[in-house]
Amino acid sequence: MQPRNMSMSGVVDLAAVKAAQEAKAKAEQARAEAARQGGTGAVSPADLVIDVDEAGFERDVLQRSAEVPVVIDFWAEWCEPCKQLSPVLERLAVEYNGRFLLARIDVDANQMLMQQFGIQGIPAVFAVVAGQALPLFQGAAGEQQIRQTLDQLVQVAEQRFGLTGLTVDPDAEPGGAAPAAAPEGPYEALLNAAAQALDAGDLGGAVQAYKNVLADDPGHPEAKLGLAQAELLQRVQGADPQKVRQEAAEKPKDIQAQIAAADLDLVGGHVEDAFGRLIDTVQRTAGDDRDAVRRRLLELFEVVGQEDPRVVGARRALARALF
Repeated sequence: MQPRNMSMSGVVDLAAVKAAQEAKAKAEQARAEAARQGGTGAVSPADLVIDVDEAGFERDVLQRSAEVPVVIDFWAEWCEPCKQLSPVLERLAVEYNGRFLLARIDVDANQMLMQQFGIQGIPAVFAVVAGQALPLFQGAAGEQQIRQTLDQLVQVAEQRFGLTGLTVDPDAEPGGAAPAAAPEGPYEALLNAAAQALDAGDLGGAVQAYKNVLADDPGHPEAKLGLAQAELLQRVQGADPQKVRQEAAEKPKDIQAQIAAADLDLVGGHVEDAFGRLIDTVQRTAGDDRDAVRRRLLELFEVVGQEDPRVVGARRALARALF
């Protein structure tokens, strides 16, 4: 496992967007499967703090992170600051009542995990959300700072990834509830093929694989997102950024120049710039040109995610520009 940093309020990370959509789908499937089987999937308060080693990391951290944010406390017996921090994290894990899971990793016994996370000193606290690692803080931290960080983490996990956490039952037996396994969807093979094509740089293959899913299920959320992402990458592939931006600056009424520049803006993480450029172009155009710009803007909304506040604001601005 190679950890990846995920900005909690930054630019568009296309890999993170895809992971968010997959995590939402898996979380919903797991909840539905637990309900179908007549179980609650509840855990005891004791299950909210677990000790993890290298052998169990995939199961206990990566897989669980598709269900609940996993906060990792890297510690060691000889570390005095750890003895101050760890009890606070354990107490807060119970107090937050399942909104995150605390995984304790002894760095002396798990040197490989310490190296993979790039840890230079302990205590160090990370989180894993939908398989993506992000640093929270390193060294001593006050409880108020810890609470603020955890509040932001659980908010992002719920809003971006649909992770509502674990159900906690004080009367449940410790270790008695296993996480519900997400059932494999009917298009899993096609979606895996699309993901492999993306990883290999075969954008055409990824586009076709996603289209194959949508031909059978036009509303499939993961395929819609994947197609929008793959087509965006396909459009900017081989583009000369300097030339594209120069043409957009010199030809403000040229819709193709503005659309091409907006694509580059989005891939570069300049979300508001991309949206603002196309909304301004909508205001300056009419007829088929206006409709072409509007359609591209809607495609970019798909890439970012309909629930993203930047998309919500841009939709309102688009409505004002159109009407």
